[in-house]
Amino acid sequence: ATGLHQLRELHRLQLRPGFGFAEASALAPYLARLGVSHVYSSPYLQAAPDSAHGYDVVDPRRVNRQLGGGPAHRRFSRVLGRYDLGQVLDIVPNHMAIGPENPWWQDVLENGPASRYARYFDVEWDPPEAFLRNIVLVPILGDHYGRVLEAGEIRLVHEAGVFRIRYYEHDLPVAPRSLDGVLEDAAARVDSDELAFIAHALAALPPPTSTDRRDVVRRHRDQEVLRGLLVRQVERDAAAAAAIDAAVAAINADPDALDALLARQNYRLAFWRAAGRDLGYRRFFDVSSLVGLRVEYDDVFTDSHGLILRWLADGVLDGLRIDHPDGLYAPATYLHRLRQATPRGWLVVEKILRPGESLRPDWPVDGTTGYDFLDLVGGLFIDPASEAALTTLYHEVTGATAEFAEVSREARRQALHASLGSDLNRLTARFLEICEGDRRYRDFTRHELHEALREVASAMPVYRTYVRAQAGEIAPDDVAAIDRALAAAGETRPDLDPELFGYLGAILRLEVRGAAEADLAMRFQQLTGAVMAKGEEDTAFYRYVRLLARNEVGGDPARWSVGPAEFHAANAARLAHWPASMLTTSTHDTKRSEDVRARIGALSQFPDAWREAVGRWFLRNARYRVGGLPDASTEYLLYQTLVGAWPIDRERLEAYLLKAAREAKERTSWTAPDEAYEGAVLRFAGTLLDDPTFVGDLEAFLAPVIRAGRLDSLSQTLLRLTSPGIPDTYQGTELWDLSLVDPDNRRPVDFELRDRLLGELEAGLDPTDILARMDEGLPKLWVIRQAMHLRRRWPAVFGADG
Repeated sequence: ATGLHQLRELHRLQLRPGFGFAEASALAPYLARLGVSHVYSSPYLQAAPDSAHGYDVVDPRRVNRQLGGGPAHRRFSRVLGRYDLGQVLDIVPNHMAIGPENPWWQDVLENGPASRYARYFDVEWDPPEAFLRNIVLVPILGDHYGRVLEAGEIRLVHEAGVFRIRYYEHDLPVAPRSLDGVLEDAAARVDSDELAFIAHALAALPPPTSTDRRDVVRRHRDQEVLRGLLVRQVERDAAAAAAIDAAVAAINADPDALDALLARQNYRLAFWRAAGRDLGYRRFFDVSSLVGLRVEYDDVFTDSHGLILRWLADGVLDGLRIDHPDGLYAPATYLHRLRQATPRGWLVVEKILRPGESLRPDWPVDGTTGYDFLDLVGGLFIDPASEAALTTLYHEVTGATAEFAEVSREARRQALHASLGSDLNRLTARFLEICEGDRRYRDFTRHELHEALREVASAMPVYRTYVRAQAGEIAPDDVAAIDRALAAAGETRPDLDPELFGYLGAILRLEVRGAAEADLAMRFQQLTGAVMAKGEEDTAFYRYVRLLARNEVGGDPARWSVGPAEFHAANAARLAHWPASMLTTSTHDTKRSEDVRARIGALSQFPDAWREAVGRWFLRNARYRVGGLPDASTEYLLYQTLVGAWPIDRERLEAYLLKAAREAKERTSWTAPDEAYEGAVLRFAGTLLDDPTFVGDLEAFLAPVIRAGRLDSLSQTLLRLTSPGIPDTYQGTELWDLSLVDPDNRRPVDFELRDRLLGELEAGLDPTDILARMDEGLPKLWVIRQAMHLRRRWPAVFGADG
């Protein structure tokens, strides 16, 4: 990495409304004194209103107004420069947020396939369902369409010559051709030739299904001219405006008329549950408000990256963190294009590596974002001698007997059935098309093809493969992963014809060539990453609760611990191959902060005491269960959470437990919440917090665990700052930070406190004074400051050659 500033250490800042560029600028003196070389910012291109994280970008050509916009960003960059601080930015190439603030998506909804931006988004314009062809499904309704329409909840809205479809807070554009009837009615009411002319001209526009370039150009030119004419007519003719309002009111009063108008749109309003099966565009995981981008196209890459690349060229940025590369159609192609555009920039990818998996050597990047390091260093502080005892305890108290691999596999199947069903259906349609063209496979049913895809996708041993179908390239690691998944699927589903799995494997390994086959192989890869994330990270991690310190992104809860030899070997390999890879122990996406994980991991040093405490608590607190709730697994998760995050208030604990229960999807879920179950869990937890005897027992047990956890945290902090790579300190973790999963880990940080404590360290506190203030986190701040300044003095020692 050869940016304008020497890259040594990162400090991640989470920008949001209320903590924008001005507030971040004020931290520059503190960060420089701490020893940071680069501020590493969360995404700050224009995001959806009030975005708390910035990953829901609506316009990549602008700086987020709620953070201060372009002027504040320029001042922020200048302030960083004055303190010799560089800048690294988190970017989101995989998806954008949809909504009225996204001009590209609005144009697609307004103009359908004829939109200038139709190819920008991963939309299936020709699905098997005839009623969805050339239509975007918009699943925003709270009930079935007919019920919502007849209840008057959908309205046509007219404001100063502009028309919208409104459903509560949702505003959608109106297809220009569909306004002919409204304007004809209005023209007849006031005998207006002007309105009649506009109505007839709109009806004569090229249809949205015509993607001929000349038709697209004429359509957009003419509708903009006609839009301007209508706006001016309404401005100068009050009678015409009133007539339009009357025509709109008449349509809104007649469900049949409004339904006829809606049927002429380039989108179909639908019940939100329809997204699980029928959605015609690729999402970010299962989030329907985030639509996939086609950055594999040159024009999409250029338009979505123009501002970022200009900042890199001008020296405003020294590097980028690439969010979710596994969602891209062709990650390697994208990364090569990005590297060509920024040959000197530091590039790291949020690639989640499974234990034993390596980053692709042909990717022109500097490394990963550090989840692989997080797993290794975390496992280093788990006592291997306690595995048998704590595994037995887990089985005894919860009654769970399944190994993690089994739990994960079932959770991934469930994700494919529920939240990712529409993605699987798209692949099934493509597979059916392929089989229909081959006499040996045309008699397989859609259901059989669906099940085969589901089984293989849920059995993948890695997040995804990186087959390049168009080039006919497949790496040995990809062949091995595909074969493992096929073998596992065949064992699980002996009812499916083995030849079907064989044919699917041949397609995925590029042994069967063709356009449809290539597309299936490429899109299958995009799906499996989402399956692993939704099924394992966001489901299985909340079901398998043997030791929560190991349930972290990039890890395998089945792997109890990591030995020193393995850790040193990984460091040596990183130094040899990825010396500028990021090192992290807490991020905005970790399930628990580094300090929470260290404390829970320290339970492995006290297996007997933990067994006694858990047995005592389960027995004593039985009086607080109602109807057998909470279940034993949730109760065991609760006790580990209290160990890791104590002291914690009721609001934070209840928010976490609610999320954990819904993510587990066993007794309740986000889409089908069970209020009785959730209420029982929250009441149980609240009762424990109100029980002074339990709290006293918990705190007495915690005293030695907290001390051990803090020492482990200091050790892993020192390893992060001295191992080969570029260490990242997540905001606020300079002191003890007992945050849980987002949004808990994105809470505001008391930087004034950290600045004051840093000043006290700079004034010359001796080690005895520092250790005496362990509860304040002063030893952790001291370790970070000392290590960062040492890296600044001796960069070559740490492999940081700039």
